Amino acid sequence: MTDISQEPVHSSNQTAPEKSRSYWSDVWRQFRSHKGAMMGAVVFFGILLLVIVGPLIYHVDPTYIDIRSRNQGPSLAHPFGTDQLGRDILARMMAGGQVSMAVGITAMLISLILGTAIGVLAGYFKRLDGWLMRLTDLFLALPLLPLLLVIILLFRDPLNRAFGPEGGIFILMVTAIGITSWMQAARIVRGDVLALKEREFVLAARSIGTTPLLMILRHVLPNVLSPIMVSATLGVANAIITESALSFLGLGFPPDFPTWGRLLFDGVDYLQQYPERVIFPGVAISLTVLSVNYMGDGLRDALDPRIRGR
Repeated sequence: MTDISQEPVHSSNQTAPEKSRSYWSDVWRQFRSHKGAMMGAVVFFGILLLVIVGPLIYHVDPTYIDIRSRNQGPSLAHPFGTDQLGRDILARMMAGGQVSMAVGITAMLISLILGTAIGVLAGYFKRLDGWLMRLTDLFLALPLLPLLLVIILLFRDPLNRAFGPEGGIFILMVTAIGITSWMQAARIVRGDVLALKEREFVLAARSIGTTPLLMILRHVLPNVLSPIMVSATLGVANAIITESALSFLGLGFPPDFPTWGRLLFDGVDYLQQYPERVIFPGVAISLTVLSVNYMGDGLRDALDPRIRGR
């Protein structure tokens, strides 16, 4: 009898090849594993949703004055109570949150654009490095708060006449905060660009005649995105704190244009009788800044390739 050769048996339950994972899916997976970052994201976006959607549900004018209802405690009609002029504190908290968030995000974008541009130019072009870094050192040596006070006192009245009290002070605040907080981002980006421009793919792109502008846009900027995103989260927190400090000193927005810092300023005189007027905006500022800092920590860990694989 002849032996019948057996065909190799293929198992029907062979494991399928693992799906290729993208860079951003790895980043999201690492960010999601950071409990503090996830909690910070929930708190931050919860506050953002509250200040944006809240006024659409709670139909109370934050500037409406009702002298007969002044200095009331929390009640069904006024969940956070009223201030010395009878204005609803909850409505003013939500309106102030919109302004504070808008100032923080806009000022962060200005500082990030300035810092990224100066950092990339200083790191990529050696002849500009010395001048731009000395300019960065000069801004770092200036005292921030007195500089902001001088800027506001010099330009507040001209901008108010040109854009109105609210528009003028908003432009002044975001511009002043943005142009005085770009230095850290510039230093971080410059250090990454200095290391990046000696990498093989950058040298190869330069050897085939790629122009500096195209090199920066196509090869340098995408690879320094990680520190830029981390600086962005920290920049929002810094801008909110700076705006709150200026408003607390009475140099920010006008009294009928509430921000969290302005609410703190208005509540200081009534701290002993009505401490909740300081507690509510103070907690809002603290939670926002703390949640943004936790998000920055999570982004830093998620965007670091040495940590992401753990």
